[in-house]
Amino acid sequence: MKKLVLISVAAVLASTGAFAQSTIVGTTGAGHAATVQIEPQYRTRIHSYVTEHKIRPVETRERIVVGSPVPSEVELEAVPADWGPSLTRYRYVYTGQRVMLVDPDTRTVVQEVE
Repeated sequence: MKKLVLISVAAVLASTGAFAQSTIVGTTGAGHAATVQIEPQYRTRIHSYVTEHKIRPVETRERIVVGSPVPSEVELEAVPADWGPSLTRYRYVYTGQRVMLVDPDTRTVVQEVE
């Protein structure tokens, strides 16, 4: 019986890792930010977009970090379609070093794109 349970747990853990590599995860039911997985080619597009369009960084007193809400005075920008179809539900903020994906419903940062 213990072997069956251990094998089941191992199978679930193994499949979860593979699933997380290609799936976008939103926020959890409790309102806490979850990690958003971004394919490498989309990360490259995001960096290119910010550089080519000379996006002006936002300035805030508080540091903008994953899991925290973006201050209400900061304008959230729409995510361009070429960043990937699964990211268009989010908004973004550029801090000068990183692009932060934000859930527009809660204004919570869900992913930092380095």
